[in-house]
Amino acid sequence: MPQRKSQRRQQILEALAEMLEANPGDRITTARLAERVGVSEAALYRHFPSKSKMFEGLIEFIEDSLFERIALILREQPAATARCEHMLGLLLSFVEHNPGISRIMTGDALAGENPRLHQRVVQLFERYETQLRQVLREAEVQEGLRPVLPLPAAANLLMASAEGRMTQFVRSGFRRSPTADWTTQLSFIFEGFFREVPRPLREEQGGAQRESRTP
Repeated sequence: MPQRKSQRRQQILEALAEMLEANPGDRITTARLAERVGVSEAALYRHFPSKSKMFEGLIEFIEDSLFERIALILREQPAATARCEHMLGLLLSFVEHNPGISRIMTGDALAGENPRLHQRVVQLFERYETQLRQVLREAEVQEGLRPVLPLPAAANLLMASAEGRMTQFVRSGFRRSPTADWTTQLSFIFEGFFREVPRPLREEQGGAQRESRTP
């Protein structure tokens, strides 16, 4: 029974995502969703106490999908530039493969819904940007590289570039690919993005002393 209940919950969330994709700009009602799933509205509410909880279920799916993958990127990619490229590419690829869910991420599907849902999405993107900021901060320690812009502004520039592509994708009715030309544009952004951090004077002097003692 628990497994069957879990499968029904999954079916409801998948149907909601499909409706968000098939009807861009439309507000989803529980009556239409129940019809799509093939159950009564009362049956929907046995699995989710409200439509807000259904949206929360999709937001949790977004969070789990993205941040599990980010953890893998951080383990596999040692360089800051590669980490940022993969993290931003992940975001845009996820959006492209989940058009309906992208409407939640841009807030388009949440018009008129519980304000708590909007805040949840805001927190998701704040967390994403914080992770980018951490990657840029670690670049100075591990690679001797520092963004030319102040750290918060540099991370925000990367995030805003990706979010702009997402918005264009949703606004175009999913016709404008968020990943088209992205690699070229990101390469342009990273031109001059970092500068080398000068080594402390004591470190340079220590190196010179070690060299002078070398026979």
